[in-house]
Amino acid sequence: MSFQVCPVCEKSITEDGLACPNCKARSHLDALLVAARYKEGGLDKFVHLYKYRFIEDLHIPFGKILTQRLLSSSLPIADIIVPVPLHPRRLRWRGFNQSKLLAEHISRNIAPGLEISVAENILQRRRYTPPQMKVKKYSERKANLQDAFAIGSPEPIKGKSILLVDDISTTGATLFECARILKENGAKKVFAAVISRQEFA
Repeated sequence: MSFQVCPVCEKSITEDGLACPNCKARSHLDALLVAARYKEGGLDKFVHLYKYRFIEDLHIPFGKILTQRLLSSSLPIADIIVPVPLHPRRLRWRGFNQSKLLAEHISRNIAPGLEISVAENILQRRRYTPPQMKVKKYSERKANLQDAFAIGSPEPIKGKSILLVDDISTTGATLFECARILKENGAKKVFAAVISRQEFA
């Protein structure tokens, strides 16, 4: 991505996707770093293969893209990496959590010799919801996620800087909700990194 925007208003160009001054006070998400344009180089087709044709090995090139984008940013290295969780039902259907695989790749490669902990059970998806891509209105997306996430144990995240990892963001509703849960349970900072954001298509 040649530029990043505020994840809240999506209007202000900001360094590394930080929330702009006007939005910072009302956002639990401190930054959303987007690695690439959704349709550039057929990225959207590869994401579809990763998520819906279950080509698990695509986490390697996607993980490289995310890691390189994080390394080129000025965002601090997080204390903990948290992948966006899947509901057990969807995990059984897909066979793997694509966000967890990306988080693990970042963990191994973001700071060679210093593996950042991936806390896959910190956030839990306790309610099965339709995929956000199938929900058209932002208000409906927010309602779709109400009470969908919970914290397993808050102790590991108290006072910590969290890197929240997902594959694709559409309106950002999932990331905002996850960030809210993390912040309300003691996280100091929550930054997110995604392969792409569909609004940039």
